[in-house]
Amino acid sequence: MADAIISSVAEQLMLIAKEHIKSEIQLVRGVEKELLNLSNNLKEVRNELDDAERRRYDDKAISDWVLSLEQTSYEMEDVLEEWSYALVQHMVEIGAANLNKKQKQKVSPSLLLPSCLCFRNVVFRHDIAVKVENLKAKLDDILNEKSKFHFTAVSEFHISRVQSTSRIDSSELQGRTCDTDSVVKVVLGFRGELGLRIISIVGAGGIGKTTLAQLAYRDARLIDCFDLKSWVCVSNSFDAARIAQDIFESMGKGRMTSISNQLDATLERLVELIAGKRFLLVLDDVWTEDYEKWEPLKNALKSGGASTTVLVTTRNENVAIIMGTMEQNIYSLGLLPEADCRLLLEHIALSGRSMKGFEDVCKKIARRCSGLPLAAKTLGSLLRFKDTLEEWENVYMSRVWEFKEVKAKLFPHLLLSYNELSPMHKRCFSYCAFFPKDEKIRVEEVIRLWMALGYLGSSAENDGDKLELIGQECFKTLSSRSLFEDRQTDSFKLHDIVHEFAQFLRNASNRMEDSEIKTPCQVCCPFIAQVKAYRSLMFDKRSTIPTLCNCLTSLRVLGLWNYFPMGIENLIHLKWLSIDQCVVHIENMDNICKLYYLQTLFLRSCNLVMIPREIRNLIKLRHLDLSNNKELLKLPESLCELPQLRTLNVEGCVELSNLPQGVDRLKNLKHLHNMYSVMQLPESLAKLTGLRRLSEFNGGSGGSRMGLLKKLNLLSGSLQLKITLGKDGVVEDAREAELKLKRHIESLRVEFLTESGIPSSMIHMAEGVMDALEPHQNLRHLSIFFYDGTKFPDWISSPLNQLRSVSLTSFRNTPCLPPLGKLPCLEEIDVRDMYRLVVLGPQLWGLGDAASSPNNVIFPKLKKLIFKGCENWREWEDITTAHEECSIMPCLTELAIRFCSELTALPHCLIGKASSLELLDISGSGLLIERYGDINASAWTLISQNNPHLRLRM
Repeated sequence: MADAIISSVAEQLMLIAKEHIKSEIQLVRGVEKELLNLSNNLKEVRNELDDAERRRYDDKAISDWVLSLEQTSYEMEDVLEEWSYALVQHMVEIGAANLNKKQKQKVSPSLLLPSCLCFRNVVFRHDIAVKVENLKAKLDDILNEKSKFHFTAVSEFHISRVQSTSRIDSSELQGRTCDTDSVVKVVLGFRGELGLRIISIVGAGGIGKTTLAQLAYRDARLIDCFDLKSWVCVSNSFDAARIAQDIFESMGKGRMTSISNQLDATLERLVELIAGKRFLLVLDDVWTEDYEKWEPLKNALKSGGASTTVLVTTRNENVAIIMGTMEQNIYSLGLLPEADCRLLLEHIALSGRSMKGFEDVCKKIARRCSGLPLAAKTLGSLLRFKDTLEEWENVYMSRVWEFKEVKAKLFPHLLLSYNELSPMHKRCFSYCAFFPKDEKIRVEEVIRLWMALGYLGSSAENDGDKLELIGQECFKTLSSRSLFEDRQTDSFKLHDIVHEFAQFLRNASNRMEDSEIKTPCQVCCPFIAQVKAYRSLMFDKRSTIPTLCNCLTSLRVLGLWNYFPMGIENLIHLKWLSIDQCVVHIENMDNICKLYYLQTLFLRSCNLVMIPREIRNLIKLRHLDLSNNKELLKLPESLCELPQLRTLNVEGCVELSNLPQGVDRLKNLKHLHNMYSVMQLPESLAKLTGLRRLSEFNGGSGGSRMGLLKKLNLLSGSLQLKITLGKDGVVEDAREAELKLKRHIESLRVEFLTESGIPSSMIHMAEGVMDALEPHQNLRHLSIFFYDGTKFPDWISSPLNQLRSVSLTSFRNTPCLPPLGKLPCLEEIDVRDMYRLVVLGPQLWGLGDAASSPNNVIFPKLKKLIFKGCENWREWEDITTAHEECSIMPCLTELAIRFCSELTALPHCLIGKASSLELLDISGSGLLIERYGDINASAWTLISQNNPHLRLRM
């Protein structure tokens, strides 16, 4: 942590000094020199911090020294933020003064600068200079103490680990039978194949990768599959020559000492040894992401015979990819089931002793291990020497890092992954401990928090888009190193033990006893330690704080729920503010508008009626969320003066009918969330060609002109179109939107609205609009609601489409379905309330083109087919003998026909071809239930004879 903090502050010092020198508004003479000296001193001490970090956990004096250095760096960060805040305040005051004078008279811009602003204030400038000088003296004292610890500068930081071997005592193991079977099955799948095959076991430290590799290596099913086998523990340094020598030695060939430093000669000997032989090589604990180090060895291993396999264990998925592992051969090792984890803990902890009386606490401790075998082993070893129930309960109630055994045996494995990270990644990872255990952490949210805390770099040197990209890459890096679990595209979790490890890192950096917390304010006392550790506070329904006083001014992140405290304007460093379910009055908004350094502002469900024009003061604001303020009528034009605004969320602001006319001045706006809000968009929106997200667009009568979308070709994600038919020219307007050019939109929902009655002109208008809304072929999901046309446009069934799902709901005039069988990627069809559907014939399958379909397969990827509420549907025609050779719906697992009361029978031949069908749902379809409800009757046998595992739901 120290390296991460000091690196950040050193860079900020350098940047501030440069900006200070360039600025026309000077501080006290010589301060820029002090800033540069501070930066250089911090960069110099970084060279010895690795040694200090390694020793701080066992030496209190070193830990205290590192802590003093970190705290001084944090204090310097606060001073730099204070300077930056003053700069922003200066710009705001100039802007306000200019605006006031312009409103009174036209004057030359050179005369608009106010005469007495904060930077003209000698007292303020002197105060900043004194703070810098005091911190410089404090840092000098800390650095002078460094010599007594005799730190050594090291280029790399390693924790030595015991070399693994292929030997294993299976009696000491619990679980992993299914994992072993899976890995062995993959290895056996290569039997007889020519060429080198690579399998990678990927997982977090301590999860059991080496154990699984040992089980597979010693598995009886592989004994006769290979002529040669070798186990090499690679660990920190990947040295191809050393690995080749270890292979020789493991096979009893001795060491090639005479050519130990000659890579080419060593690999030639290896080639001679394995040439034509079936060879199994395990490379345990691989870390390197340098392909050039792996390539020579890889090329030599290609000399092996058929079935030659390399089994790799690594914590880093990128390592597996770099080594050439195919995606299907990367085995992500999961956690141990709770029952197996408990048995492992019991076996080690009890050593044959009676379990009586300890059952409940043992379950609780095992549950705390959360399926991590190393945690179970470590805590089991700790409990082996504790004989009383009280001692076991104490272990359960304590924080894991309070035990020497945990710090000595468990955390070093996690430190291996941690110390491979850059300073930026270290700060971002350890900050995740701020979230409660087992909480699902949203990737977008944590990236914004990292930005607010300055972990991703300076906003002065990087624009918002670049910082967000850095944040996304940071998440990918931490994720690839198995530091996160339950990884999704938009969220993740921390394993409980990893969470405690991250807490340990933060607490070691911010250790503070209650007696050391010096604050005259008893209200803030419970929060000081957390603010010191994370610079963040989050309140929920159960906790509030009436006043935010000067004790908390170092806050960068603040979350409030159902309460608005006094003194929020004092938090000048605040960059991220979230207020939920709280009545925010206009005077509260005035105070928020004084937080000039805010980057992210959430004001959700706050009963806002208006936004003050002073919102323009938040010139650093990137993300503004005003969602679910149902009484908000209008946004001020001054909102358009926020130069860095990237996200505006007004979803659920049902009374907000329009956006400011000058919205085109928000040049950096990328995301506009306006679902259930803003019926009419201003014409100036058409100029925001960089817009990437627009939730909803209301077109047609009473709505916006759809031609506004014409140049918004970067729109991505989901788009909902609500089109009210009625006015002339709506078809031409829809065509002008040019949806076909919007290649990044993945999901499109089209909803038609009409006046009462369905005149024929409306039917033709609906058909014309639907034809004009042809999307790009990259579209993945299409939903259409309340369509009154009698036919579908040709584009909907084009074989070039990449559609994964199609949903058709509440069609009043359409008697048939489009030939969706032509879509090669379609996985789900959902048809509801098709009132004119009476007979479903072969048109849905597109069987007329079966001969031209790839391998004569219709719906090759369809998994779900759902019909619901088609009240007049009476017949579903079966396929004819002409199409019996076609493969139809080979991947279909679910067929649902719900509340289709008139349908009497199912097409037996067609359903029989759906060989993967697992569920038939006929809920609410009375005639079908009457026919197929008895699973012993011939009707059910007829449709289930090719699907022995078919389940019926009624």
